[in-house]
Amino acid sequence: MPVTLPETLPAYEILSREGVMVMSPGRAASQDIRPLRIGLLNLMPKKIQTENQFARLIGATPLQIDFQLIRITSHQTKNTAAEHMETFYRPFEEVEATGEKFDGLIITGAPIEKMPFEEVTYWDEISRIFDWTQSHVFSTFGVCWGGMAMAYHFHGVQKHALAHKAFGCFRHRNLAPTSPYLRGFSDDVLVPVSRWTEMHQDEIDAAGLTTLIASDETGPCLVEDAAHRALYIFNHFEYDSGTLKEEYDRDVAAGKAINVPKNYYPDDDPTQVPLNRWRSHAHLLYGNWINQIYQDTPYDLAKIGD
Repeated sequence: MPVTLPETLPAYEILSREGVMVMSPGRAASQDIRPLRIGLLNLMPKKIQTENQFARLIGATPLQIDFQLIRITSHQTKNTAAEHMETFYRPFEEVEATGEKFDGLIITGAPIEKMPFEEVTYWDEISRIFDWTQSHVFSTFGVCWGGMAMAYHFHGVQKHALAHKAFGCFRHRNLAPTSPYLRGFSDDVLVPVSRWTEMHQDEIDAAGLTTLIASDETGPCLVEDAAHRALYIFNHFEYDSGTLKEEYDRDVAAGKAINVPKNYYPDDDPTQVPLNRWRSHAHLLYGNWINQIYQDTPYDLAKIGD
């Protein structure tokens, strides 16, 4: 939550430059409070696991969140019970038809990253969703494939296939310590990575996007698209402690060629219990995103997109 300080106090300007959340007394007095409406467009096959991961992070702030679950209309999941989907999810076409608006929307990754974007069966619908966010969502957070797809849709940034899967926990550099989204972040950050594709830094720069976190090994991680009120993250702060282990064990059981996830197990020994060394930064990132929405979103939801 922001600290309220007089705008003429020197600390106001200093802390603002450092990225600390500050608010003038006048702004604080004029704010009305209502629940923030955050949607999750869940493209992952394990819907319940993904719901839990994001709800845990979104629900950790002191703000009240109205969390809405959304699915692609034209795609039926095979990995989650139909009863669960019918009870808790609404198809995008229904959301679109009502004209309702959201303070924030998370668009998850999907296990289709090797496919060209246009060959994805629901590409037309998700392209429509991307455009819809510009008039119906205050801030959008694209995760892994979701972030790459948004960067491609809005800016034509291509994804590139990797010779080997980027898999494990990789050191990343904080490139923008005064960004409101990186308040409290260390200069050096460990982030879980699990993907077969990447986006190149020079192409992201050429598109006018701002990279906030990057790795020398795995490239750009967190990218800001201010023009579209969006963040794109290509890695997985939301992962549980055992998510990479589940992926590794699954591939081993299926006889697939897979490396032990790098820098994940103690001594890189998969017989040992992995340690979670990214949880605090995960809560910081999503808490900062929620708080930034709280600072700037209109009180009247109907005014989003005006």
